[in-house]
Amino acid sequence: MNPRDIAVYCLTCLLLLCMPLAQAASFTASVDRMQLNAGESVQLILESDDTTQFLTPDLSPLKPFFELLSSRQVNRLSTATGVERPVTQWLLTLLPKQTGFVIIPPLSLGDLQSTPINLYIKDVTEQNIGQLEPVYIDTQLDRDWVYIQAQVILTLRIYHAIPLFSDGNLTPLLLDNARVEQLDKPRTFERHINGVRHGVIEVSYAIFPQQSGLINIPPQTFSATLAGHDPHSLTPFTAQPGQRIEVKSARIPLQVKDIPNDYPTDAVWLPAQDISLTQSWTPSLDTPINIGTAVTRLLKLQAQGLPSSLLPDITPPASPDYKAYLDQPVFSHQDTELGLTSRREQRQAFVFQTPGQQSLAAIKLPWWNTITDQLEYAELAEQKLHLQTAMFNQVSPALMPSHSQPAAPLALIQQLIFWQTLSALLALLSLAGFILWWRARHQPAVIAASSSGPTPRSLQDDLKRACLSNDANNTRLALDAWARQYPETLADMAARDSTLSAALDALNSALYSENYSDWQGQALWQAIGNLSFNPQAQSSDDEQLPPLYPP
Repeated sequence: MNPRDIAVYCLTCLLLLCMPLAQAASFTASVDRMQLNAGESVQLILESDDTTQFLTPDLSPLKPFFELLSSRQVNRLSTATGVERPVTQWLLTLLPKQTGFVIIPPLSLGDLQSTPINLYIKDVTEQNIGQLEPVYIDTQLDRDWVYIQAQVILTLRIYHAIPLFSDGNLTPLLLDNARVEQLDKPRTFERHINGVRHGVIEVSYAIFPQQSGLINIPPQTFSATLAGHDPHSLTPFTAQPGQRIEVKSARIPLQVKDIPNDYPTDAVWLPAQDISLTQSWTPSLDTPINIGTAVTRLLKLQAQGLPSSLLPDITPPASPDYKAYLDQPVFSHQDTELGLTSRREQRQAFVFQTPGQQSLAAIKLPWWNTITDQLEYAELAEQKLHLQTAMFNQVSPALMPSHSQPAAPLALIQQLIFWQTLSALLALLSLAGFILWWRARHQPAVIAASSSGPTPRSLQDDLKRACLSNDANNTRLALDAWARQYPETLADMAARDSTLSAALDALNSALYSENYSDWQGQALWQAIGNLSFNPQAQSSDDEQLPPLYPP
């Protein structure tokens, strides 16, 4: 391949790698809230992950409907998809020019375009009390009365026409005989009141009264440090920068009603704005199900304006046609503009024992609609199931569910297999450890090292070879090595054998003379061969050592 072909190949690979990035580029729009009052600002967030172009969004479609108060650009890394990627955000503060339903039109960024957003701007009258105060708290309830355990939303708006440091503090809302949940984090925006721009800090709470009667919501205290004062402001203010200021909200009475008489007396009291009940099956019920096979139903109960702890348990009725097993429910909740949205999910496993057409009873859950103030029902229709016998082989009686040995759902069976396998593995490891310990217990404390030196037979062969070759030097070395295996010294051997003594004298004379080439080793070898040894002499010294393990 020539260099030109290599360059074309590399360029093609780079283009192929860049194509998915270009296709994945997006441009989205979102707002911090979708409902606001007249004169309040809303923050529009434009985001794009197209880093190949240095463009800015076209904001001209906003001019007929909104006034642009401020804008800034932020570059950051986003992990929304699980992978870090660079994104660019444009944060725009918009002031609506009209009330009612207003649409943020689609905005363009090069070839990309955002989706429209619907806003609702509520028309409210200007406040006559407290509007001249530089800092004050406006407290509102979304309803004048509420049922027991139903949701009422308390909204605190802290208005300040003067700049404040970010050390503002609001006392926590504590109520006796009522549950309080703060909805999301505090939000900040701007509002123009009588031509004066005010910063607004908004905090919302979901309150669930636990007893009927009159409840007083106590005043809340907001404190902050003054950062300065606009000399051109129409609002007179005598406090100096750095001074700590403190304002309180008004006390608000709330009337709590008891459970209405129209509600069923044997049902769980569920006051909510909306309740939905859905189900899904695994495996699907479109095909017949083999008897003895577990089929799982996932029940999802969702309530708007009710804590998840109040969502009831929906237990299937007992029936001789099936056995039901219930998993632990999973609860979750989410903060929305309408308050608390709660969910309760539970898996129910059914094992049918007889083939044919089977059915599960319909579910009818009563609840009280706090918006329409009337009784309603969340329902699931009767569920039909078609059961059949296994096609290839009959189910073994040991595997058939019975009253004495119920069949476990799939999740429980998997857990049982896991723990049985783990227990068997631990038992095998314990047995192997015991066997190794038992073998080590019966081994000697000190293992005698095997000798890796020359054997007596090899020492004798070396001595014979040196003697018969008439080599005086090698004979002397081999003779010393051979003699070290016996407890007697060469002198002791020569003392009790005259022939050996004469042969050793001849060897020594040859070694210490100037010319020992005439020495003959045949006589020495014959003397060693005729030498006799005491069989107990070698072990006599060893027997004098004390035993390693005395009796």
